[in-house]
Amino acid sequence: MKRTLEEQRIDFSNQKFLATPLAGLIVWTIIGLIGIFFSDFVAVWSIFIGTGSIVYFALFLSKFTGENFLNKSKPKNEFDKLFFFTVAQAVMVYAIAIPFFLVDYSSLPLTVGILTGLMWLPFSWIINHWVGIFHTLTRTILVLSLWYLLPEYRFSAIPFGIVLIYLVTILILKNRKKVEKELSTTTPLK
Repeated sequence: MKRTLEEQRIDFSNQKFLATPLAGLIVWTIIGLIGIFFSDFVAVWSIFIGTGSIVYFALFLSKFTGENFLNKSKPKNEFDKLFFFTVAQAVMVYAIAIPFFLVDYSSLPLTVGILTGLMWLPFSWIINHWVGIFHTLTRTILVLSLWYLLPEYRFSAIPFGIVLIYLVTILILKNRKKVEKELSTTTPLK
């Protein structure tokens, strides 16, 4: 039975969406800790390796969050495919980050921090919710601000700023259905 795009979108939107932000939160926390306790050389490699592994870590975590991204028995959904394209887009931004990194290695937390967060913008459109817009805009503004305000702490302040955004994003995602239900049951004043 072929489902319409709108039916697939509703089905996709009903997911929890916790595995990916949890993976990002954990990885960026580790990157921030490495930025505090290790050399910039090690911090650079933690950003490359850590952010490159978020998608794989999310695939693993999805088994525990009930999302199970690799479940072959669930019906095909075009929005799952679109979401994975946004993940691929986030990986491809290293083509921008690496040349800047080669000129100024301290640009890496800025470029990777902002560019990999851009995948949240189309996610907002897919699920028809503002959480992705919040995540992308807040993350961009915070990362850019921290990069300018705390140049000596770029390898720790920026990752922990991203962790903060992930914490708020996860809270929004966890409460999204409850808030939508409450809003739909309230009647507007006449």
